[in-house]
Amino acid sequence: MAWGALSRQDAADIIKEVKRFLIFVLIAFTAVALGLVAHGRNAATVANVRAAGDRHEAPDFALKDAQGNVTRLSDYRGKVVLLDFWATWCGPCNIEIPWLEDFERTYKNRGFEVLGVSMDDDGWKVVRPFIAEKKINYRIMLGDDKTGDQYGGVEALPTSFLIDRNGRIAKTFVGLSDKEEFQNAIEKLLEAPVQRSAELFSLPLRADAPVRPNGS
Repeated sequence: MAWGALSRQDAADIIKEVKRFLIFVLIAFTAVALGLVAHGRNAATVANVRAAGDRHEAPDFALKDAQGNVTRLSDYRGKVVLLDFWATWCGPCNIEIPWLEDFERTYKNRGFEVLGVSMDDDGWKVVRPFIAEKKINYRIMLGDDKTGDQYGGVEALPTSFLIDRNGRIAKTFVGLSDKEEFQNAIEKLLEAPVQRSAELFSLPLRADAPVRPNGS
């Protein structure tokens, strides 16, 4: 039937069907686009863990925990460590703490530890009650600007360093990060084969290189 012979009702029905088709196409396109973004984001998360040869040594420290015991980062060599600089007054830190507790429970038996370094100026008088209130299940130490300076200057809280089994920084998280991004990076390091001494000696020594947050 020629277009000119269409009734108003027929024309309205055709326009309605065309609109439905366009809406369907738009929804399908949006779903595909979101899927590609999510896939790309996950791929980027994995790629952002530094290659073993590009990692540099995490500076060692000796800090006291809430019980007065001295904790050294070097004591954890052979484990994957998430070193978290935080403070009780820091809102984003409080959002991440339950995630860190979950990581400690989930991955501890696989050779993983969370270490928290509080940067509170008021020290243990505010940190100890906070630990008890939140029932934090990982070790907390008290740090200061000197400790932060060892890690390139911690200017934002939270700032976390993911350290591989060989004591080298594999990824840095600055500010509030995504829980899935943490998980992907942790699992990647836990699944990586442990390097033998000979392989470590073949890597470039970069202990004196500055600690760079590279999302990284």
